Amino acid sequence: MTADTPKVVSPASLDQANSFGVSAQAAAALQVSRRDHFYHLHELPEYRSGPVMMLGGGSNILFAGDYPGLVIFNRLAGRQVLDATDKHAYVRLQAGENWHESVLWTLQQGLAGLENLSLIPGAVGAAPIQNVGAYGVELADVLDQVEVWDRQRQDWRMLNNKACAFGYRDSIFKRDPERYFVVNITVKLRVKPKLNLRYHGLRDELNAMGLSNPTPLDVSRAVCTIRRRKLPDPARIGNAGSFFKNPVVSPEQAARIGADYPQMPCFGQADGAIKLSAAWLIEQCGWKGYRDGDAGVSERHALVLVNHGCASGASLWDLAQRIRSSIHERFDIRLQPEPVVILPAAKTDTP
Repeated sequence: MTADTPKVVSPASLDQANSFGVSAQAAAALQVSRRDHFYHLHELPEYRSGPVMMLGGGSNILFAGDYPGLVIFNRLAGRQVLDATDKHAYVRLQAGENWHESVLWTLQQGLAGLENLSLIPGAVGAAPIQNVGAYGVELADVLDQVEVWDRQRQDWRMLNNKACAFGYRDSIFKRDPERYFVVNITVKLRVKPKLNLRYHGLRDELNAMGLSNPTPLDVSRAVCTIRRRKLPDPARIGNAGSFFKNPVVSPEQAARIGADYPQMPCFGQADGAIKLSAAWLIEQCGWKGYRDGDAGVSERHALVLVNHGCASGASLWDLAQRIRSSIHERFDIRLQPEPVVILPAAKTDTP
């Protein structure tokens, strides 16, 4: 090993490294804060032999058990406008930067495109993994490329938007998490704004603010107001935001459910499928505001599982499984979790 090899802590507490605030530990952990750290990872037996996970803000993960391998904390920092014309600008954001602070920084540079994604918790590196989206916009709409450390090649790679294989809360990084470590992202933003106000709640909020001709910063403020009103703050009560994806079903299945529930919200997709509201399904089964010990469902939003204080990750996952079972039994729909779920080593079931 060399002086530049990142220092390994073994074992390592993860209690402060996840927004659920559950107690867990990793077999080993280290921090990367410089690009050259990646070249020295192969010198570590923990990196070569066991499972490895990159972790940023921990806002999109549930530790239902301890992690049996090496956790790499991504602390790469930096924001930069690479190139700009009178219409667009390319902005590079390092993976360890806070996502919301980075959105605000782009707005301060007079650039538009990320305003609908304001106040999403977590680090920049998690954004392409999850293809974060909110209020009618997804990261895939503005992302130009992602730089990754490819463990298979032991080298850097630049992946363009198409190569990222983005889907609904999905990407190549989520499907192959131990191969690609996100280093930074480059987004293509607008110098002259073209606002996306299709989400009806966003337009309503702007009208309530008395804004008929909003700026991108106004949209960001409106999004923040809506999110603070609807969603619990992870700094106040442990949570990872929306825990379940909105299910996408066939028109036939949506029609069968709609025959019994004509008030059911549904949203047509470009491919003809129908997206349903997971929050609505959960509310119909009576889970909103439910609490079992310190594991519960938020009273403010049925999609959000919360840790009222001392819930274990296992108890939160057990609650999620019970919710999924009730939705499946009633609607023949199996909800899928948005966060990565780390299960106990002895378990064989998967999210």
